[in-house]
This record gives sequence, C-alpha cells and structure tokens, in this order.
Amino acid sequence: MTVAFVLGNGVSRVGLPLTHIQKLGKIYGCNALYREFSPNVLVATDQQISFAIQESGYSNNHIFYTRKPIIGYGAYYIPKQYYEFSSGATATGIAALAQHIKIYLLGFDIGADTNNEFNNIYAGTEFYKPVGSAPTYTNNWVKQLITIIADFPSTQFIRVCGKTTLPLQELTNIKNLSHEDLTTFVMRINNQKDL
Repeated sequence: MTVAFVLGNGVSRVGLPLTHIQKLGKIYGCNALYREFSPNVLVATDQQISFAIQESGYSNNHIFYTRKPIIGYGAYYIPKQYYEFSSGATATGIAALAQHIKIYLLGFDIGADTNNEFNNIYAGTEFYKPVGSAPTYTNNWVKQLITIIADFPSTQFIRVCGKTTLPLQELTNIKNLSHEDLTTFVMRINNQKDL
C-alpha cells in the first residue's frame, strides 16, 4: 500500500515533522513550501510564484508542476483535467493520479485562522497577502476537492484537522473521505502506527 501526504499551507500544519513524514510516503506540496522543504512533488498555479520557483533553479532539480512551464527550466505541465484548479487541489489530483491508496491532506484548513484572518503560514512574505488580511475565498477549493475525491472512488482521502481547520458540511458524508484529529495523526506517525 502506498501512502501520500499533500501539504496545504494552512497554519494547522506548522510544526509537523516533514522529514519524518517523508519517510512514510511521498509528499506533494504547494507554492512557497520549497523555501524551507523539498517535497517529492511541488505544485504552483499562480504565475508569479511559479516563475519565481522556476527562475530559482528549483525545477531543474526537483519535480515541479505548473500551468506555464518556462522552456528549459525542467517544469511539467499540470494534467489537463486539473489545469484550472488551485495549487492544493491540483497537488491532490496529481497524488491521486499516481495511484496512492491513501492520501492525507495536511494544512487544508480552508478558512480563516482563529483570529478570522488570512490563514497561511507564508502570510506577509513575497507573493502572499499581509498578515492580518481578510481570509481568502475558498468555495472553489472545496468544489475542486470534492471533484477529485469523486474521480478516485478507490482512494481513501483523510483530511487531518487541527485547531484552525474549518469544519465543512460539504466534506461530510463522502464515502472515501474521512477526518482525523491532528493530535491523533502526530501520535500515530511518531509511534510508527499503520497509516
């Protein structure tokens, strides 16, 4: 059984032991994650950060998907069926296309932080809204995730939920999507429990 972990950039994933998690399965990440950690696959859909990633040389040495690869920089085109999706949803779709049996969604907070503000660990850095900004509109992200989950009925998706993860009615009662508390998830990976 192959396991994958898709990292959104919601603040609930702050402090997760990414190097340890990578030993347990492939990591698919988004956008500015590359500044601090190299996942097995990186995805960026917004043009500005996508160009910055490619121009940094990252995509010459790592697997990177984007909508507009720069010729000669090693990036791959996002699969056609997810071309218009957001970075997190696209990373989830790419993980599902790789035929992982279980896909854990980490940092998919999909809503405001505990102060009802922009929920992103990279807030205030280049290409991101300032700290304290209004939350990002996320209804499209939810619809995209539901589409991907439906596209892969044999794949088990697990959304790991922390204190800043918004509970969403739309993501309940989906046969192949479950939710797990962040504390339980960390305990399981630390104790090498079966994922």
